[in-house]
Amino acid sequence: MAASAKSFLADAGYGEQELDANSALMELDKGLRSGKLGEQCEAVVRFPRLFQKYPFPILINSAFLKLADVFRVGNNFLRLCVLKVTQQSEKHLEKILNVDEFVKRVFSVIHSNDPVARAITLRMLGSMASIIPERKNAHHSIRQSLDSHDNVEVEAAIFAAANFSAQSKDFAVGICNKISEMIQGLATPVDLKLKLIPILQHMHHDASLASSSRQLLQQLVTSYPSTKMVIVTLHTFTLLAASSLVDIPKQIQLLLQYLKNDPRKAVKRLAIQDLKLLANKTPHTWSRENIQVYMFLVMKLPKELYNSFQRSDLGGTIAIKQYFSSAPGAAATTARSFDLVKLAQECCYHNNRGIAAHGVRILTNISASCQEKDLLPLEQDAVFGLEALLVLCSQDDSPGAQATLKITLTCMVKLVKCRPHLSQSVVESLLAQLHSAQDNARILMCHCLAAIAMQLPVLADGMLGDLMDLYKLIGQSATDKKQELLVSLATVIFVSSQKALSTEIKTVIKQQLENASNGWTAYRIARQASRMGNHDMARELYQSLLTQVASEHFYFWLNSLKEFSHAEQCLTGLQEDNYSSALSCIAEALKSYHKGIASLTFASIPITVFQAASTPLNPLSFQCGFVKLRIDLLQAFSQLICTCNSLKTSPPPAIATTIAMTSGNDLQSNIVSADETLNGGIPKLGYAHTACLCNAVIALLKVPLSFQRYFFQKLQSTSIKLALSPSPRNPAEPIAIQNNQQLALKVEGVVQHGSKPGLFRKIQSVCLNVSSVLQSKSGQDYKIPIDNMTNEMEQRVEPHNDYFSTQFLLNFVILGTHNITVESSVIDSNGIVWKTGPKTTIFVKSLEDPYSQQVRLQQQQGQPPSQQQQQRTAYSRF
Repeated sequence: MAASAKSFLADAGYGEQELDANSALMELDKGLRSGKLGEQCEAVVRFPRLFQKYPFPILINSAFLKLADVFRVGNNFLRLCVLKVTQQSEKHLEKILNVDEFVKRVFSVIHSNDPVARAITLRMLGSMASIIPERKNAHHSIRQSLDSHDNVEVEAAIFAAANFSAQSKDFAVGICNKISEMIQGLATPVDLKLKLIPILQHMHHDASLASSSRQLLQQLVTSYPSTKMVIVTLHTFTLLAASSLVDIPKQIQLLLQYLKNDPRKAVKRLAIQDLKLLANKTPHTWSRENIQVYMFLVMKLPKELYNSFQRSDLGGTIAIKQYFSSAPGAAATTARSFDLVKLAQECCYHNNRGIAAHGVRILTNISASCQEKDLLPLEQDAVFGLEALLVLCSQDDSPGAQATLKITLTCMVKLVKCRPHLSQSVVESLLAQLHSAQDNARILMCHCLAAIAMQLPVLADGMLGDLMDLYKLIGQSATDKKQELLVSLATVIFVSSQKALSTEIKTVIKQQLENASNGWTAYRIARQASRMGNHDMARELYQSLLTQVASEHFYFWLNSLKEFSHAEQCLTGLQEDNYSSALSCIAEALKSYHKGIASLTFASIPITVFQAASTPLNPLSFQCGFVKLRIDLLQAFSQLICTCNSLKTSPPPAIATTIAMTSGNDLQSNIVSADETLNGGIPKLGYAHTACLCNAVIALLKVPLSFQRYFFQKLQSTSIKLALSPSPRNPAEPIAIQNNQQLALKVEGVVQHGSKPGLFRKIQSVCLNVSSVLQSKSGQDYKIPIDNMTNEMEQRVEPHNDYFSTQFLLNFVILGTHNITVESSVIDSNGIVWKTGPKTTIFVKSLEDPYSQQVRLQQQQGQPPSQQQQQRTAYSRF
């Protein structure tokens, strides 16, 4: 029900018109005031979309107050809709400014005679526990409702009690005895006890509270031996230990005891899952004895419980690394790891693919982590297990088989990286299986081969023959899977050819593309060629696609890619010691680069100006910046070669050091001084030096440039939406402020993620830079310190629930119009700054304060200031 409600709420705003924040809120408010229940419900369920689009406190505060009014006067169905909206918008609750008023309107329903209305109110209060953790009236209402005779109200009170216990220490301490009495009471039904027990997992605020809760759970697990009661109690036991952090070793021993002695499969399954939870959260608390006992017990499990063992992966945790680490007086690693290795070897050939993949993964991790040299039998077991899974899964097209195949191929890449001597057999197995595998499996296997070839280029030459035979065979079909397989095979071929395709290979690729592929497949292959440095092949493919697009933007994009590929192709003709030819090649490359970047930014003909590939929705700023950097590099290399050539005909004079020091060029002076030191005090910059520099430039340029994936695809998107206050109604209208006052500029922002947040990196903080520039002066020029003329400030704030807020205090002493610029950038967890923008600008007009203006006018009229004004002038100096 919750999932369907969430889906309904998510889809409620489909097709609505694009409105600004105030208009959208007014539109929804009009729906809330409607007399029709359907329109009211539709307006309520649209609020999450409004919060997502305009997530700023002012709007959210107004919206939640309106929802609270609906909750107060509406029927139970409307209250339920408001409850669902509140639960879905939980991260925006902290932005409510008038919390007291919001709670007052919601809490008024708790006095209703309708138990269902009271139950919805209790769930509403529980959903708001993060912002009202210490509200005593809410605590009292929850405690009262636990004694209700209505089951719906009691369940709602349990929900609210669990949420408040997680947030408030006072509530947890006060409600703990009440929960204990209800759980131990004979009048409490068993199903209600099962719902009350999970509240105890939140009793971790201090050691005494956790200890008393643990004692109660210990009594329950022995007093109520039924399967459901044991499962709920043990799981609550585990969550309490994981939060309190003091009883984890005892909990591990308790779970191992139940895994060993309890014959019920459901209890054993829960014990394995809870052991996994503790292994992931606190792996350092696992002792070697714990792991040995665990392995011994798992080896004796019934086969139907192996699925639970598969989900409890202890192979990659710190506990396993500690298990393999040597200790003084301990046995050898191979002796200690015998149980784990034996268990993994048994799993490798299990009839369940997932369990077999889990066993192979453990063997791979052991082979990759251990530094011992006598691991050949273990390595062979890992290779044989991987080959068996490869043969099994490559013939099956089901989703489960494909998931297992991904794990297998990942283990192959990891094993080859850590144990290069096994690479030959792994590559031979992949190539042998590539011809008979299913298309989905072939695509994954091609990705694996490309990854191995990138790590070990020595193996690349041996792949080309088999890959080209398969490419010719696949090219005869035109299905979607075959098209994707063509792209994957072409990628492996580009990697294997090491950026130098032979004429035969290029002919085969183009011939297959002409026979059985579409334009999109050809573009993807050309894109892969650009990424792998095969620019001659990429240029030909881009050229062939220019006449197959129906949009000017696409045409300019392909044309720019063609020019970039041609520019890089020009650099492949560089030869050592041929500097005039190098200058010609660089000039030709620069010419093509300038043509290409013109297609990205603008393209003009004598009659009309066409829009280029760049559009407001897709500005291609990274692509333009990347190409400009490449142009700057080529120009710098060209200038260096020209300088070296000029030094041959016009060497520096004998007094070069004196000239450099006189001109103040410290860098040039240091270079000449170092040259004199190396040559015994005689400045000598000969042909050997210049030739070395020029040959170094040629050697660098002969390495083909690989265009990054981000040049073509954006897999992770992060943007920031800023709101400044005060802000004018009209963006071109300045904000008026007196020059003897300071402007408190509040900057609020929301971090907006794409479809895959945190895919490659996570946001640590947001850096805000505020600067002001005087645009136009008004009035007389006074001698003012330069520090008072501009504002340059920077602050770093950490977003909470993707929201951040901070303030800047700005001075505007000089009369006139000032331009304030606020620019934001993102700092990831590694401390790297990403200039995501945006850059927001507002105008401020600094006006003369009335008193200074009055004094100035009196001075201009020749009237002496009054005594009171003189006294105020004296005071104003301080």
